[in-house]
Order: sequence, then C-alpha cells, then structure tokens
Amino acid sequence: MEVKEPSERKKRPDWLRVKLPIGESYRKVREIVDNNKLHTICQSGNCPNMGECWGEGTATFMILGNICTRSCNFCAVATGRPTEYDTNEPQRVAEAIKTMGVKHAVITSVNRDELKDKGAEIWYQTVVKTKELSPKTTIETLIPDTKSDWEALYRMISAGQEVVSHNMETVKNLYRRVRPQARYERSLEQIRKTKEYGKRTKTGIMLGLGESKDEVFEAMDHLAENGCDILTLGQYLQPTKMHHEVIEFIHPDIFDLYREEGLKRGIKYVESGPLVRSSYHSERHVNV
Repeated sequence: MEVKEPSERKKRPDWLRVKLPIGESYRKVREIVDNNKLHTICQSGNCPNMGECWGEGTATFMILGNICTRSCNFCAVATGRPTEYDTNEPQRVAEAIKTMGVKHAVITSVNRDELKDKGAEIWYQTVVKTKELSPKTTIETLIPDTKSDWEALYRMISAGQEVVSHNMETVKNLYRRVRPQARYERSLEQIRKTKEYGKRTKTGIMLGLGESKDEVFEAMDHLAENGCDILTLGQYLQPTKMHHEVIEFIHPDIFDLYREEGLKRGIKYVESGPLVRSSYHSERHVNV
C-alpha cells in the first residue's frame, strides 16, 4: 500500500486546541492519584482531554505498572521490561475510585506479555474490589490483547464490568507499521469472543496515520461483523519526534461522515471527532 509521507511536521489546526489542566477538581484528582501511587493513561498517554476530564473529577486508571512490553510506534507509554507487579494494586485503585466518588470508572493497563496470565488476575481483582467498595459505580475495562489466550480473556471480563473495550487502533494495512507486535485478525477475534461471552463491546481507531477512507470503511465492516457495539474515532497526535508522524489532520466534517457511516454499517454507537479518545464520554456508552 502506498502511504502519503509528510515533508515536515504539520502544524495543528485550530480545531485541535485543548484546555490546559487547571482548577480545583483537577488538583484533587491529581492528589488522589499521587497519594495512592497510581498510574493513569491520562498522564502516561499524554491525553489531550486530561484537563477537561480531570476538571470534572474523572480519570482513566492504568493498572499493572506504567511500562509496556509492546513497542507500538504511536504510543507515549514507556516500553521496556516491567518491574512492577503489585498484588495490592486492585485495593488501592478501588479505594481511589471510592474517594473520588465517580459514577463511572474506566480502567486500562499496559501489555504484560511476560506474565503467564497476561495480568488477568490483577484485572479481575481490580474490578471485583471496585464493585465491592463502590457498588453503584459502572465500569469500563479497556484491555490489551491476550495473544489468543482465551482463558486469560475470560478471567479479565468475568468480574462484572459493564463495558469491555479493546482498541484496534488503526486499519488493517497499517498494522505492521503501526502495531508490529499486534495482529489485526487477532484483535477482531478478541472482540468477537468478548461479544459471545455476553459483554457490551467497544473499540477505538486513530485517524491521520495514512489510512484511506475505504480502509476505514473496511474496518467498520469488520467490526460490525464481529459484534462491536461502540466505536470511537479520534485524531492521532504525535507524542514525540521519535513516534509515527501525523500524515494528515482529519477535518471535523470527515469525522461526522465516519460517524454516519459507522451507524449505517450496524455499529450501535459511534463517538467521532478530532479530540475523541477511547475513554472520552465513556459514561455514555454503558447503556447503548
């Protein structure tokens, strides 16, 4: 496939302006996260919505440490050999969520391919303990792929969470370049098995990496065929000069087109916009 190459680093358009993280609510969330020695994808992933979400008293917690065994060239999370495996982490996450008083919590993690169970038991205990301390809180878990270890998958998703998300991240033809340690078909199969298990399924795709409209439509068709209920589409933003370059900034009108096309193809809910991220407005996705 021929991919458009940029001649220089592109300047962000006006529609990608974000708010700086400020305010009392932001300070309180930061304090809770720091005091409980927790990680958030908001910080590790350089999320552009951190100011808005933290300002509203919500955050996406990242469990199993902050070093990933994968080296996806779009992601700001550190890559390497993880040293952290804290069996008390589920309790600390649950206590932080209770302290924050959130109605809807999002939990994600780094990939832990070196663990025999891919971190499934920590995943299970985190959701269970959160439900014990905050029974009215709904939960979305944004899980990594389990490399076709379906026992690990079923353990991760059997703890009572309302939504199970697994991000495709990009279109099929860009996988080898963008996600060299992942497999497009394997991620689709994980979504299908999650749906067959009886869970509400969700995924996210970044745009602006060099994909064509037809490739996005193809991905939507594949997702609909494999039981994906919710799709988020957002603009890829290059974390550092060492990461994959932004090939194109997608205009908001095109995001609107993708929303319409996703719904036409049978996906129940499509959140599509330049600043949309996997957990953005995730509380809306519980009852779709």
